Amino acid sequence: MAGRGWTAAMEGTGADAVSQPVPAARKTMRLDRVFWSHFSPNLGPGGWVTGVLLVHLGLDARSGLLAILVGNLLGAVPVALAAAIGPRTGLPQMEASRRALGRAGLRLPAFLNWIYCIGWDAVNNVPAAAALIALLALGGGGLPFPLALGLLAAVQMVASIYGHHVVQALQKYLGGLLLVVLGAVGVLVLARTGGVPAAAHPPSVATFVLATAILASFNLSWASYSSDYTRYLPADSPPGRVVWLALAGLLGSAIPFQLLGLLTAGGIGEASPTAVIGSLQHGAGPLGPVVLAAIALSSITGNSVNDNTASYSLISAGIRVPRVAAAIVTAGLGYLLAVAGAGRYADLYTSYLVVTLYWIAPWIGIVLADWYLVGRRDGESDPPGWTQGATIFLVTAVLTIALFSVSDLYTGPVARLLGGADIGYYVGFLLAGLWYAAAARASRPALATTGTLP
Repeated sequence: MAGRGWTAAMEGTGADAVSQPVPAARKTMRLDRVFWSHFSPNLGPGGWVTGVLLVHLGLDARSGLLAILVGNLLGAVPVALAAAIGPRTGLPQMEASRRALGRAGLRLPAFLNWIYCIGWDAVNNVPAAAALIALLALGGGGLPFPLALGLLAAVQMVASIYGHHVVQALQKYLGGLLLVVLGAVGVLVLARTGGVPAAAHPPSVATFVLATAILASFNLSWASYSSDYTRYLPADSPPGRVVWLALAGLLGSAIPFQLLGLLTAGGIGEASPTAVIGSLQHGAGPLGPVVLAAIALSSITGNSVNDNTASYSLISAGIRVPRVAAAIVTAGLGYLLAVAGAGRYADLYTSYLVVTLYWIAPWIGIVLADWYLVGRRDGESDPPGWTQGATIFLVTAVLTIALFSVSDLYTGPVARLLGGADIGYYVGFLLAGLWYAAAARASRPALATTGTLP
């Protein structure tokens, strides 16, 4: 059972721990955990890299700051709204979407989310393992990359085997430590190497839109995780407080570290985790080893969440295996992907991860429209098959990828007309959500809304 403080209790080990609501007697999570579960996974080099990327795209300090504020708000608000679904349903985020997609329609996005989590697992662990190796080298030790990666992956796997309660504890206690360390290092590096290079010319509208889309995706990518870490809250938890705590966590980790990346970009050669880690280590001076240790540890907060959510998603995709087995399989595949792709880090992962966000936007648009705009009648059960909502999700995802996507793999015709501006996330979210709400209300005109915030 989850307690009100730290607990090492294991979450339910069977598939029912995912597919069935959390019993009321076990919904004892503290409300402050909502902040930490949305704050700590973003601690690491990713936010800093994103801030550096803005300068490489051609933004100056003013336009970069505006993009950071606008992009993060656009990406974080849907995630925070999704967090309020967990207490009422007692279900993980993917499983809760069966309200709109049906139990059969849920399987495709759940499977995509499982793959997505494995990809992020590998992405986070490659720079973390490199930092761990560099840290040990400072003391005269040596560690092969596969072994360093394996040590990190093993800790993350154990956390995901224990499940929700241990993952939540890591977010609060390890996340709090990382906040202090990375915040202090960030201020030190800014004082030593701060400075935004002047842009050669004012950034174009297309460049600014592309930058805000990248920043929005940084937070929007957590939409498929959100209520995984609020479902153990009591059902009567105030929805407004849940939303605001989640929003504060997301913005509180993303904006400051992206801003530090923007302001120190002049001393960083390229927008890559390796370059950022090297610059942070050098800029921190005698605290360089602390930087390396913090980056290695940061992968544990992020990937314990990835592995745990992935294990939920595999079960929601229709693979009825024990939750523990799903966690082990997920962590193992993430390890293998990281080992296989470490030498081609950017080329292998970047395009894949950007393209996969095109399914998240329409999916969360439908989920939020169902919860806040459509609602349901008392006693109405989740549809068993493939619903109209599942069709809307599939059609919208395919259309936005075909027309709007921008990546090394493929650029859609609308994106080319817009000079490379990526607006597919926004189009997918709005189109799917409004289409679903209109279709649902047309078929159930007398329905009263149940999900509205007080």
